[in-house]
Amino acid sequence: MSLRLSTTLLVFILLGGCAASPPRPPVAATAPQPAAAPASVAANDDLNAVAWSQTAIEHDLIFMQTYRDAQSRLLAALRDRHWDALPGNDRVAPLRGLKPAVVLDIDETVLDNSPYQARLIRSGGEFNEADWAAWCKEETARALPGVVQFTQFAARHGIAVIYVSNRAKDLDQVTLANLRKVGLPVSGPQAFLGLGTFVEGCEQIGSEKGCRRQRISRQYRVLMQFGDQIGDFVTVLANNAEGRRRAMAPYLDWIGTRWFVLPNATYGAWEPALFNNDWTAPLEKRRQQKIDALRYK
Repeated sequence: MSLRLSTTLLVFILLGGCAASPPRPPVAATAPQPAAAPASVAANDDLNAVAWSQTAIEHDLIFMQTYRDAQSRLLAALRDRHWDALPGNDRVAPLRGLKPAVVLDIDETVLDNSPYQARLIRSGGEFNEADWAAWCKEETARALPGVVQFTQFAARHGIAVIYVSNRAKDLDQVTLANLRKVGLPVSGPQAFLGLGTFVEGCEQIGSEKGCRRQRISRQYRVLMQFGDQIGDFVTVLANNAEGRRRAMAPYLDWIGTRWFVLPNATYGAWEPALFNNDWTAPLEKRRQQKIDALRYK
């Protein structure tokens, strides 16, 4: 009896001990590990703008539409002896007896430099004069849609085609070569007025084109002007939102008749106007100031 009792008691104690132990979780298959997060890529403000300019059919259609519309109006402007597309401050000689001309900016108005902008996106760099000059010397920029047909039409009707650009004057030969390669009419070196062109009696203000327009006014009656920046048409005294509106206010009726403005979302004076024209500020600060300039209503 005592042995049986002891054995029974031992079994009871062992069972009680098993009941008190915490249950073990079932053995699970190894859980899949989450994929490694991709390395962060710094945002580039030009990515969408360059992608649009290179791939969107809408970009090409805007250029074609602009140059076709200008061409349809050109001969009427030629016949009107009082027609002039230079603002008052730039017209320094009377119109009588002057030869007709059209004036075009080059970059993003006549030639497409989006491959250079794409290279900056790929490298993560910013514009610099050395790389820009190297790109120009490749002479591979394409003509933008519609411009070859328009300028050739102008030349056939005895209208001089003059290119006013802020490319440095020492890039004139490679620029003229690039223009010729894509079929744009070039009458000679005098057809290109680059940055640094000397104009007697006129003091150059930064990269403004006013002095060069004055030089043109002494020889030509300008029928039309083309550009992607308002500085291609008129001198901008204060590069901020209000100063830019004020510069254009007297000439709004000229848009689409004497002045033809083309789209450029990749660069231009509109950008530094958003951060007080301070290119020495860190990129992050400039970008934040652009964000701060956005409207949300």
